Amino acid sequence: MSYEHKELAEGRWGKLSFLEQMANIGSEVERALNWQAKNNRVYSEKAFCRALELMDLTLDAADTFPRRKEIARVREIFADYFFGENEFQSSAVSWRSYFSPFAYAVRKNY
Repeated sequence: MSYEHKELAEGRWGKLSFLEQMANIGSEVERALNWQAKNNRVYSEKAFCRALELMDLTLDAADTFPRRKEIARVREIFADYFFGENEFQSSAVSWRSYFSPFAYAVRKNY
């Protein structure tokens, strides 16, 4: 498999804390949302794919079932929001609300 985040895929991702992983995923989600708002489908899709890639790396690194379950559900709802029928009725606001606390927590800890 070809990774966009090659260095992270080679093991560095697993060394990050869960909060750091989620904050990084949130950054890609934010990029996807911003490009979507600007009607730039190409860049939005690229950011979407990078976010999915980071979610997959997080799933691989997850050491507990609850964590795996949460990431898998987030991935499912995120894909549904961008390319499905949005059956979970998520929005750009709800995605920002979900990921913002992770970024805040990481900034607060450093």
